[in-house]
This record gives sequence, structure tokens and C-alpha cells, in this order.
Amino acid sequence: MADPTTSQPPDPPAGARLGLPASGRGAVAGWGRRVVGLLVDWAVATLIARAFLTGLGRDLGPLLVFFAMHVLLVSTVGMSIGHAVAGLVVRRLDGRPVGLALGAARAVLLTLVIPAVVFDGDRRGLHDRASRTVVVRR
Repeated sequence: MADPTTSQPPDPPAGARLGLPASGRGAVAGWGRRVVGLLVDWAVATLIARAFLTGLGRDLGPLLVFFAMHVLLVSTVGMSIGHAVAGLVVRRLDGRPVGLALGAARAVLLTLVIPAVVFDGDRRGLHDRASRTVVVRR
């Protein structure tokens, strides 16, 4: 009788189903780089909010600035400040620029956090799946 654990083919590397390389430039970003990018973005958003916002804006400020940074930067240049520091870029699956509509939808879902921590085998969170994007190495 065959061993059932060996009859299953191994899972393909992240991004293989999307036609992306397994490693190097253009490969799906690893968790370490993503965490670095997130921490940099959150630090920048917090500094900007504390410097320029007061009252209620000071409490929600970092989240609002984080959202605005992601809408503006990912929509136009394909990366946030944290992505740039970590060597990452957000790309649409069809190769076109992310654009404002998809960038805003992605930022809304990212800011809600839960969609970002629910991900698939290609390391795409719900925010990336909804906006038809993937985060890759530059």
C-alpha cells in the first residue's frame, strides 16, 4: 500500500501560479522584508501625525497618514516608503500601473488589518487579491 504522505505533490513556491520567479528580482516578497516595510511605514506615519496633527487627529493620525501614504505612493509609484526601504514593489498581475482606484481599495483593506493577515499560498492578502496586485522584490 502506498504511503499517502508521499502521493501528494509538493506545493509550488509562492508566486509560481502567478508566473513569477521562485527567487530574486520579481519574486513574491518574503515575510521579513514585508515586516520591515510595514514597520518603516508605521514609524513614518507616526512621526508625521505627531508633528502635524492635534486632537482626535493625533489619536487616529498615524492610521490616517498610513492610509494616505499607501493610496498616494502605491497608486503612483508602486511602493510606499517602507516598500522602497525593504526593496519591494506592488505590481498588478496584468502588468499595468496600480492606479488610484485599485490603490485606494488596497489601502482601505490594508488599513483594516484583517484582510492583510488572511493570505493565500502566493503570500497575497485579501487586500492584494481584491486589487489584483502582488508584492514582489525589486
